[in-house]
Amino acid sequence: MSDRIYLSRLNGTAVFDPQGDQLGKIRDTIVHLRHSNNPPRIIGLVVEVAPRRQVFLPISRVTEFEARQIVTTGVVNMRRFEQKESESRVVGQLLDRKMKLKKTGEEVTLLDMSMEQSRPGADWHISKLYLRRSGSRFTRRGEKFFADWSEVEGLTLQSPNQSLDTVLTSLNDMRAPDIASYLADLSIDKQVEVVSKLDDERFADVLEEMSEETRVAIVGKLETERAADVIEEMSPDDAADLLKELPRQKAEEYLELMEPSEADDLRRLLTYGDYTAGGMMTTEPVILAPDATVAEALASIRNPELPPSLASQVYVVRQPLETPTGKLLGVAHMQRLLRESPGTLVSSVVDIEIEPVGPNTTLAEVTRYFATYNLVALPVVDAENRLLGAVTVDDVIDHMLPADWRDQEIKGVIK
Repeated sequence: MSDRIYLSRLNGTAVFDPQGDQLGKIRDTIVHLRHSNNPPRIIGLVVEVAPRRQVFLPISRVTEFEARQIVTTGVVNMRRFEQKESESRVVGQLLDRKMKLKKTGEEVTLLDMSMEQSRPGADWHISKLYLRRSGSRFTRRGEKFFADWSEVEGLTLQSPNQSLDTVLTSLNDMRAPDIASYLADLSIDKQVEVVSKLDDERFADVLEEMSEETRVAIVGKLETERAADVIEEMSPDDAADLLKELPRQKAEEYLELMEPSEADDLRRLLTYGDYTAGGMMTTEPVILAPDATVAEALASIRNPELPPSLASQVYVVRQPLETPTGKLLGVAHMQRLLRESPGTLVSSVVDIEIEPVGPNTTLAEVTRYFATYNLVALPVVDAENRLLGAVTVDDVIDHMLPADWRDQEIKGVIK
């Protein structure tokens, strides 16, 4: 277990980048209060930078907590910090607050709170509280003592009883992984109630960030047509993983309701093993014909909906351009495209040295390939060298982690 860090002592601590240059000073800690038996989770730090601007530093960007200094990755968003409704400032809002002990109802004052990790790489969460008694016939006024966070009322949310509109409002500015983490504290019925109000694309993004067990439970409570629409919006590899967890008859029912081309892609993915290149790949990489220009290639990877790993390169193939495509001619990397003139043909800048893999290539082989050549994506082809899809590094990591890794709330490695 990591060392315990008291949050009031962080205020004023200098923040440095990896080169030793000071970025600013800590002015507060941002915490997300949660439900029932879940301890408050540390979201990040408020850092004051010149000239007296307060910005947000996610806790996952912190690499070291040392005496009177904090070291970050050096990547800091300089946009002025704006607190969300779901967040609380420790110093600005929680410290000096009057609370009650659950067992006795005695009133106490919160003087400080500590954070720690259950294991390296896990979330930072509130553990111990430093309290002062208000005094009673049985206790001395002003006495200070430590207590576990769960012994005090006032550090959990009651949002399962909040109106649905309030919950949805709190999710507006959250990323899909954070929404999935937030919803994990709720019952499955409440999760379904919330996510069913999202549009299909947003719903699909959140579903992709949930554990397999939760995905299956949520989809099982939806109307069949809505479930099919949401699954169709998921990335093909995630959708195929979900369908594999469902009863075969139910999966086929969803496939029948999808667009034929989308359903065909998923049926093809379902034929491959989970831990093979075919089972991990997406069937929707960026594909261009040989006569496409660099300008067209850059426009294609500029799509904000593309994950960075897929936007890192385009695949140049002969007709047809839908997977399975015509013969794969090579891969054009984003860095190379940026160095070429817009009118250059993309076929003239392809990397022909990247050897594609077959759909039955094992996870171990794919992992070694990625590590050896420092790749972020890799083409998958059939025996006739037709492009079937692409395996991305995030999918490889996903399959290397334990099945329940999404439930472990790993938000970044903190030394």
